[in-house]
Amino acid sequence: MQQLLALIGCPKLPPQITPYVYSRDELQRLLDATDWFTSRSNRLQGLTYRSLLLLLYATGLRVSEALGLCLADMDRAQRMLTVRESKFYKTRLVPIGEDAFQVLSRYVDRRCRELPMPHGASSALFASRSGRPLSYRRVLTVFHLVRAEAGIGCPPGEHRPPRLHDLRHTAAVHRVISWYQEGKDVQQLLPRLATYLGHVNIVSTQRYLHMTPELLHEASVRFAQYAALDACEENDDA
Repeated sequence: MQQLLALIGCPKLPPQITPYVYSRDELQRLLDATDWFTSRSNRLQGLTYRSLLLLLYATGLRVSEALGLCLADMDRAQRMLTVRESKFYKTRLVPIGEDAFQVLSRYVDRRCRELPMPHGASSALFASRSGRPLSYRRVLTVFHLVRAEAGIGCPPGEHRPPRLHDLRHTAAVHRVISWYQEGKDVQQLLPRLATYLGHVNIVSTQRYLHMTPELLHEASVRFAQYAALDACEENDDA
């Protein structure tokens, strides 16, 4: 068997995709570019994709999780989303920040007024003009157009442009950067981030935390603070 494997050779794995972390300027350009997709036949289309992109960044949801949401999954009183039976068949509650909640609420109000609701409160949150859930393929196609309209191309040294899924990476990295800037204990908070993202363990979450220049800077600042504190304690003991 080993001789046979050596003869035919092992299949080559596709090159590993380098996750991309969008800058805040790029995020704003993506959101602004959705205005280009408002049409006479579907005046809600631009707001639909703007709300979807903002939700993906604000919550770190998987694209499939966001597209699987129905209207009843949004609890406005608690500012909470219920993500049902996602990866690993688990259901979890995901809180929504104030800014994202306001945008999403405005979208939901218009969605309920202007688009069909074939299944009542169980109808798709993000819907086409027929009221049916947006398809994953359609969303990816529109995102490619939005990304091009936003002027975001291939990063230096890469052969493909940033993906829609990279909004999830961006959400994780930006959250950790914010914790560093707020002086919080990041190591203690990482398990909470893992739960928020729907990961079964912290190892999966750590794969999302790529050392961007901004994250490296904040980590270096925190290390310098610890080093200075240790030096002060040593001087006090001398």
